[in-house]
Amino acid sequence: MGTALVLRVDRQVQVYPDLTAASRALADEVVRCAAESVRERGRFRWVISGGRTPLALFQLLAGSPGRRMPWGATEVFFADERCVGPRDPDSNFGAAWAGFLSRVPIRRRQVHRMRGELRPPSRAASEYAREIAGGRTPKDAAAPRFDLVLLGIGPDGHTASLFPNSPALRELRRSVVSVRRSGQPPFVPRLTMTLPALRSSREVIFLVAGPDKAKAMRAIFNASDAGSFEWPASRVRPMGTVQWFVDRDAASALPAAVTARPPS
Repeated sequence: MGTALVLRVDRQVQVYPDLTAASRALADEVVRCAAESVRERGRFRWVISGGRTPLALFQLLAGSPGRRMPWGATEVFFADERCVGPRDPDSNFGAAWAGFLSRVPIRRRQVHRMRGELRPPSRAASEYAREIAGGRTPKDAAAPRFDLVLLGIGPDGHTASLFPNSPALRELRRSVVSVRRSGQPPFVPRLTMTLPALRSSREVIFLVAGPDKAKAMRAIFNASDAGSFEWPASRVRPMGTVQWFVDRDAASALPAAVTARPPS
């Protein structure tokens, strides 16, 4: 007999025909979350991730959907970064700035990049921990309070630069750490927010697309309540809600009971 799939009931999963449809729906959700955050707290603190998957979303927000964004009250942070300069093709900041952030009316000082070029990387990690703590020395990794964290996953289930069985997954004190070995290309040292920092968000959204993510999706949703060190994305359990915007290919190994069609 096969192992029964244990469904997690605290996660909202919406399946779309393709990445384009998922990105359109997510653009609306980002705008909604931003407007609510500014209305209730006067600002919108948003963490974004690198990789190819969010590029379609970023292009939308650089266009007409983004005109509804409160850019003047938005602060953008990065979940992770490669230890390269901002103009390097592998830089998460470089890609986000060129294709997205430079095309919207946000002030440069409201975009908080990780300085991947600093050496040693641990110095850059400590500096960014102070940056997200408002310039103060952080005393608690869970202290940063974001409004929205946007994440993706890799085929191995990693998220941000938290790779399977990495020591960074067990970090409880620091909000940002350096990672010497990455499980996916480019194989360069990295900087990453830790689980306590990611968990300090009011809302976390995963955007996932492609058939190569189907196995990881099934494993993540079959993990124990505490999550699995082998599938790091399963350990992101924030203070607020978790939503998954997933294309049909990535959701192909999930049972119908755990998925839902997007609202009409």
